[in-house]
Amino acid sequence: MAKSSSKRWLQRHVSDGYVRKAKDQGYRSRSAFKLLELDEKHKLLKPGIVVVDLGAAPGGWSQVAAQKVRPGGRVVAIDLLEVAPIPGVEVQKGDFRQLAFEGPADLVLCDVSPNISGIRDTDQERAAEFVQDATALARKYLAPGGAFLVKVFHGGRFSTLLDDIKRGFRTVQVCKPGASRSESRETYLLARGPR
Repeated sequence: MAKSSSKRWLQRHVSDGYVRKAKDQGYRSRSAFKLLELDEKHKLLKPGIVVVDLGAAPGGWSQVAAQKVRPGGRVVAIDLLEVAPIPGVEVQKGDFRQLAFEGPADLVLCDVSPNISGIRDTDQERAAEFVQDATALARKYLAPGGAFLVKVFHGGRFSTLLDDIKRGFRTVQVCKPGASRSESRETYLLARGPR
C-alpha cells in the first residue's frame, strides 16, 4: 500500500502545473507560489523589511522573500536540512527552536511540516507542536506591528491552535491559497500584531 500511495504522489507531483511552473521560473519548490499569492493578497513582503523563514528547506519561500525585500531588506532562513545558498539570504542549519537571531523581525514565515509517519494522530500532534513552537518564537522576535504566517493542518487540534494564536496576536485570518492542493488539509494562519 505504501508503494501504491508513493507512486500516486509521484505521478501527481510530476504532472502538477505548479511544479512545472516552479521549475520554469527557477523556484526551488511549488510552495513559492503559495507565498506569492498570499503576498499579493495581504501585502506581506516590502522592500527593506526583515524576514525570518522557519523550516525553510528547500528554500522556495526564502527565494520569494529575498526578491521582494530588496533593496535594504534581510532574510534569515533556518532548517535542519541543508539549504543551498540563496542570494540575499542568511542560512542557518539547525532546529528553528534554537534560532540565533538578533531581532526584531517584521515577518516570520513558517511553512514547516514534520516528517510524516502515516499515523494520523501522531502526525497531527507533531505538526501542532511545530505550530506552537513557531508561534512562541514569532511572538518573541516580531516587531510590534509584525506579521506571522504559519501552515496549520485541519484536524483535531486546529481550533485549539487557532484560539492560541488569536490570544497572542491582535488579528488572525485563515487563508487557503489557490496554489495549495485542493485535497490537502493544509491552511495558513496570518497573524498580525503580537501581544
